[in-house]
Amino acid sequence: MTPLIRMEWVPTQEEFDRFAHISGDDNPIHVDPEFSARTRFGRTVSHGMLIYTKLWGMVSRTFPARAHRFQSMMFPNPAYAGEALILEISETPEGQLSVIALRKADEKIVFQGQAQVA
Repeated sequence: MTPLIRMEWVPTQEEFDRFAHISGDDNPIHVDPEFSARTRFGRTVSHGMLIYTKLWGMVSRTFPARAHRFQSMMFPNPAYAGEALILEISETPEGQLSVIALRKADEKIVFQGQAQVA
């Protein structure tokens, strides 16, 4: 599949902190570097819904007149502050949108899903 939209994004700790404030999800794995350093991740991890929000913004800008009908998602690997992600939206042969985010450094998928807009 050829991506309809592709962009690079480097999430920051400030974005994690602001998303925690807005969403109310202030789990220390997202906002506390000292706590996160003692976890298996070794550093703060992005909120999955922050990644989704970034991807959904791409979909909304590309299809401004179309309504959101369906979304599936999973978060198979963590994303970290300061590490570049590649965000891609592609159209499937069935007319759905394939939505994916992967770490630029090792191409591990951090977000994968499908969306339908009508």
